[in-house]
Amino acid sequence: PLLFSSFDFCQDKEEKRPSENLGQVLFGERIASSPYKFTFKKQETCKKVCTRSYDPGNSADKSKLAFLKKGMQLNYQHHWIIDNMPVTWCYDVEDGQKYCNPGFPIGCFVTPDGRVKDACVINSEFNKKNTFYLFNHVDITIMYHSGKDENWPGARLVMARLRPQSYKHTDENSLSCEGPPMEIPGEFNDKLNLVYTYSVTFEEKNSIKWASRWDYILESMPHTNIQWFSYIICCNLRCSMPFTSVVCFLSYPVSWQAVILVVSNIVDFIQEDAQEEFGWKLVHGDVFRPPRKGMLLSVFLGQGTQIFIMTFITLFLACLGFLSPANRGALMTCAVVLWVLLGTPAGYVSARMYKTFRGEKWKTNVLLTALLCPGIVFADFFIMNLILWVKGSSAAIPFGTLVAILAMWFGISVPLTFVGAYFGFKEKPIEHPVRTNQIPRQIPEQSFFTKPLPGIIMGGILPFGCIFIQLFFILNSIWSHQMYYMFGFLFLVFIILLITCSEATVLLCYFHLCAEDYHWWWRSFLTSSFTAVYLFIYAVHYFFSKLQITGTASTILYFGYTMIMVLIFFLFTG
Repeated sequence: PLLFSSFDFCQDKEEKRPSENLGQVLFGERIASSPYKFTFKKQETCKKVCTRSYDPGNSADKSKLAFLKKGMQLNYQHHWIIDNMPVTWCYDVEDGQKYCNPGFPIGCFVTPDGRVKDACVINSEFNKKNTFYLFNHVDITIMYHSGKDENWPGARLVMARLRPQSYKHTDENSLSCEGPPMEIPGEFNDKLNLVYTYSVTFEEKNSIKWASRWDYILESMPHTNIQWFSYIICCNLRCSMPFTSVVCFLSYPVSWQAVILVVSNIVDFIQEDAQEEFGWKLVHGDVFRPPRKGMLLSVFLGQGTQIFIMTFITLFLACLGFLSPANRGALMTCAVVLWVLLGTPAGYVSARMYKTFRGEKWKTNVLLTALLCPGIVFADFFIMNLILWVKGSSAAIPFGTLVAILAMWFGISVPLTFVGAYFGFKEKPIEHPVRTNQIPRQIPEQSFFTKPLPGIIMGGILPFGCIFIQLFFILNSIWSHQMYYMFGFLFLVFIILLITCSEATVLLCYFHLCAEDYHWWWRSFLTSSFTAVYLFIYAVHYFFSKLQITGTASTILYFGYTMIMVLIFFLFTG
């Protein structure tokens, strides 16, 4: 994203910038006051905002106009806010449906070979080859809920929509907002005047209550019903009870295996049948043998616990409405603050598991828990921010905010991790029900499906199948400026993902133990965390099929931020 002032648009002479919270800064939201001034219930028709003139002999003018053309080529969009509500642009699509977008383009472009690009399809007059069409006029409709029927004075704004238009204003003193569109030729040879205008109307809409005024944003996401379709894909059953279907789909085989084991063991005990042990019973003396790289596994478990609790609390609060889109940046702010404050569980789990693994380098364990994964995320984030700084993007985080994040990390999160590790090392190691043999048992030759890699690859398929529909909407909200508000669906998918990952891992671990392979520690972590690999593959598919990103820097930014998301998801699912 770029600041509004980066382009040569009309600027507010008394520009005011509200203070942004941490979430807004991290997401690159920079809100500025607008030169479009309204008075409640005062209609305006074709009112002039400003004029911009460009002389082909002036290098500065050529540079400004070239930058404006580049923005139209890349389909840059305005994002306007009135009374904290996004202003939507609605237009007709196929099958007579209406699609609403929380932003509108600054213009559009017809290529030299006559191909109509982006928003130019909405008007048949946009047809001249190698020509840019600037949306220099907007028709704004503001709807309000009057209080006269409810015996309270005044009114409340409940909806704001606009329609971008392109008009070539030939006479600034007599504006009519009619006629041919505002054309900007691909070759800039003649002097050019761009006049920006707007019209505004107010409509009373008492059918829309103040409490539900954000509901009209639903029209900006016409695929709402596809949310339920994701549960059908998850379980291949009816979507009338999506949660129960998915859980039962996986719970049945796990429960079935457990019941058979219990019953068979009871029968063996009653009959005192001295049968030869087989399957998983043969590895009871090796199953709790500490894993290789136990230090790294304990660190991953601690960090994963921290992310899991953070995600659960954040989604729960969002589901209750405390982190709605109306509270801009609240979701990210809540997530970051919770992560900082949850260093204690991370330190405790990591230290307790490392002690259970009979590790002795406790100082290294504590430092890695506090610094390894957060350090990787911060290094990636810092490199991405350097690129944004160089490109002059509004998403670049100020240096002061980076210092504040470091202060929160080292001043709050790291000490809390040390406190958690202290209590974790004071606790006794987790007691195992059987003693571990001195000599490791030899593992027999494994079949293809009981080898580690095939099991890990298969283990991540089902959890990913539960989330990929939601993943599409989340990526849309991040990269395509769509509004994400379906936190109830997301929380439900979160619970399904938890149970699916857990039960898929339990089931596959049982099969591997039956094959007398007792190396289950890392396999249990990687089976479900391999879902993050499928997430990355889907992100690559989304990049090439849905986005129109050009340039090396933008590509690096996309995959850099995607890797942060993949790492967090890897730790969480593991």
